[in-house]
Amino acid sequence: MAHSSAAPLASGLRKATGAASIAWPVSISKAAQLAGISARMARHYESLNLLPHVGRTDSGYRLYSEADVHTLRFIRRSRDLGFSMEEIETLLNLWNDKQRASSSVKEIAQKHIEVLSERIAAMQSMQRSLQQLVHSCHGDHRPDCPILDNLADPATDGSSGCCH
Repeated sequence: MAHSSAAPLASGLRKATGAASIAWPVSISKAAQLAGISARMARHYESLNLLPHVGRTDSGYRLYSEADVHTLRFIRRSRDLGFSMEEIETLLNLWNDKQRASSSVKEIAQKHIEVLSERIAAMQSMQRSLQQLVHSCHGDHRPDCPILDNLADPATDGSSGCCH
């Protein structure tokens, strides 16, 4: 997943961090800060081979190049959009393949939109069910509670909402 250390990237990182200059390579803590992630996540992404060639000092400390930080930011942004690790791996491979067809990238994004739409619909259904249950609950000093009754009912599959 190597990228060339281009001047526009360096100036973009300087603008993003407000730093006048960055001495590359940087430590894991600095790389994580620049990428907007934790050092733990940087190590995790490396363990998944999303960032396979991180340099090391003689004593084993990680040294991150400008391209490594750029890749970490790509991964973070992909995670922010909800892509799975498998999808991110594919997107990284496409990003690094200058001969790629943009249709491949678009297909992944469109499939992800479909998954997000399904999740949103499921969450809206849960919300409606809970709203019905909350509406049917008196919420007073009495011990009877339609919310708990519904949760405990083995005949309720969770999608039928309130049964009262």
